[in-house]
Amino acid sequence: MSQQRATDALANERTFLAYIRTALAFVAFGFVIARFSLFVREVSQVAHIHLKHGETSFAFGAAMALAGVVLALFGASRYVSANRALCEGRTESLAPALAYVIGAATAVCGIIVGITILSYR
Repeated sequence: MSQQRATDALANERTFLAYIRTALAFVAFGFVIARFSLFVREVSQVAHIHLKHGETSFAFGAAMALAGVVLALFGASRYVSANRALCEGRTESLAPALAYVIGAATAVCGIIVGITILSYR
């Protein structure tokens, strides 16, 4: 068994913390999106105008918050498996299929945000 280098262990920890920061951003962003529908409803009532209510905003906000939870768990799993690999003197990379899935999910989120923004024009 090879001994783990401090630089590798610290880089793994920084990567884990980046996962956690990103997960927290997803949760916070999901909350803001979900509350956007409430804001639109309040503005439409005060201004006596008809605006589309944000059922999509609430559902997408909840999904973003849930995605943040999943991302935090994924980051913890990656940290543990990378740490185990480093202790064994090997490296472990992300499976290409998983990278495609994560990229596609991110693209879908971007498309939904774009459509939602355009629907309020």
